[in-house]
Amino acid sequence: MIKSELRHLYKKRRQQLSTERIDEQSLAIANQLLLLDIWNHSFYHIFLSITEHKEVDTDYILNILSGKDKNIIISKSDFNTLKMTHFLLTDNTVIKKNEWNIPEPVDGIEIASNKIDVVFVPLLAFDKQGNRVGYGKGFYDKFLSECKPKTIKIGLSFFEAEEIIDDVFETDIKLDYCITPKTAYTFSD
Repeated sequence: MIKSELRHLYKKRRQQLSTERIDEQSLAIANQLLLLDIWNHSFYHIFLSITEHKEVDTDYILNILSGKDKNIIISKSDFNTLKMTHFLLTDNTVIKKNEWNIPEPVDGIEIASNKIDVVFVPLLAFDKQGNRVGYGKGFYDKFLSECKPKTIKIGLSFFEAEEIIDDVFETDIKLDYCITPKTAYTFSD
């Protein structure tokens, strides 16, 4: 299937999930993450869930990162440039939803993309080769291309992998892992 078809299909599938199911599945994803060998780094970038889009609830992962005393990085999106600015999450960080319901920091201590060790990536669908389908604006492909080559990219999904995404572009950045409630997929070149 092509990205536009997958985008449509998975938005529909997500809308059918109940709040309880999202909560259970998000906890299962966080528990799967604990089994990965990714916890020896310093800077972890995480997205704050858009509840209206029924995204994976990243609060469980935030609690893990906080408990492990990691530097947590969150972003602010600029829809004019399609770029993200990254900020250190602290006790003083003020978070507000933007006009697209994305929870974002108002301001804070800016962190360069090349400092980030691990990125938890939102997505709608992914395939067995590590390709992902997002919302189609390219925010994460731009951001991930600015990260250092060794940055670990981890997708989070309620659903299992598609066999193949037919219209992958050269500029698309592959995941290293994708975590579902049942499976930890590992991808390598």
